[in-house]
Amino acid sequence: MTQKFSHPQTTFDGLGIAPKLLQILDSLKFTIPTPIQHKSIPVAIEGKDIIGIAQTGTGKTLAFGVPMIQKLAQKKGMGLILLPTRELAEQVNHELQKLGKSIGLRTALLIGGASMGLQRQMIRQRPHIIISTPGRLIDFLKQRVVNLQTVHILVLDEADRMLDIGFAPQINEILRTLPKDRQTMLFSATIPHEIIRLATQHMKLPLRIEVAPSGTAAEKVEQELIVVHRGEKMRLLEKLLYDYKGSVLVFSRTKYGAKRITHEVRNLGHRAAEIHSNRSLAQRREALAGFKTGKYRILVATDIASRGIDVKGIELVINFDLPDNSQDYVHRIGRTGRAGHAGRAISFATPEQRGDVLAIERLIRTTLPVRKIEGISHVQFGAPQVRSFGPRGFRRRPHFRRR
Repeated sequence: MTQKFSHPQTTFDGLGIAPKLLQILDSLKFTIPTPIQHKSIPVAIEGKDIIGIAQTGTGKTLAFGVPMIQKLAQKKGMGLILLPTRELAEQVNHELQKLGKSIGLRTALLIGGASMGLQRQMIRQRPHIIISTPGRLIDFLKQRVVNLQTVHILVLDEADRMLDIGFAPQINEILRTLPKDRQTMLFSATIPHEIIRLATQHMKLPLRIEVAPSGTAAEKVEQELIVVHRGEKMRLLEKLLYDYKGSVLVFSRTKYGAKRITHEVRNLGHRAAEIHSNRSLAQRREALAGFKTGKYRILVATDIASRGIDVKGIELVINFDLPDNSQDYVHRIGRTGRAGHAGRAISFATPEQRGDVLAIERLIRTTLPVRKIEGISHVQFGAPQVRSFGPRGFRRRPHFRRR
């Protein structure tokens, strides 16, 4: 069964939320629920399984956090929230702490890169909610430090991303250790076949709540495409960073690319930081905090590290490299144009990437407008390319369009 959002809810009253939590929401200036909150909260409070389809920045944390806290306050048991990245786990923990601090909520944040000793202490304090990445939770399960037999509510947030980056075996191992009599909520921006299979195997008649069709890009993001030769990408980036004076998030496909881009951008005189898997947890925290406060105007990130980037007012997202899969495109551009604000996303594509662009356009159900930049050579998709001879001959066969 699928529910689609129709009319906006003006307040949190009438959603089945307990008076104490309503007071807390009001004190935190949460007055009008987002579509995903309006649809999910009453269903989750009833104890039903949910598949929530919504983009990043739409308020999913409250959509599952409010029902989870309310239900755990009413009966014994524990909640478990699984997320793909450390940054996203920290962000969710921060939001739930704000929501539940005054009523004595205890959480345990279990993520890689942080002290396992301190995390063991948090587990011994019998938390109401465990917030974890799959890998670190598996570590504690193998050490028999954590017992999940009292988990009554499970949340899989950014489920598509967890599967994309290879967490399926860990998720299945964790699910096998959980009680079958539990409530499961799954949230995702897209619903690939792997998500459907996971839901079929591990959920009980889930209600599909869809506030935007799977793969829909953020509504208020103006999207553009620039076709450019690989060797001119950095010069194009230099020009865009000169034209746009606000905060800019730049995506690289690899961590080595992110490091190189950051180095070049700093050499241009910009304040820039990088987030990728080669950076320590402390370095990633510092980069993200600096980006939020304005210490760094430009943040360069990879897809794996980007899911915890929840920063208001990002003016521009630049896809220096197109993502490996089209679903990541939706997640990337969702970092701008958040909370109803306008944003812009500009993607660089090389002439041979026509197929990648078409895959993105099929997913988002729109054609990306191609933009020309003065001073940058304008090229078209499918132009013949002849690579120079190297010590091993041609590295790639010349590509010619079929007529």
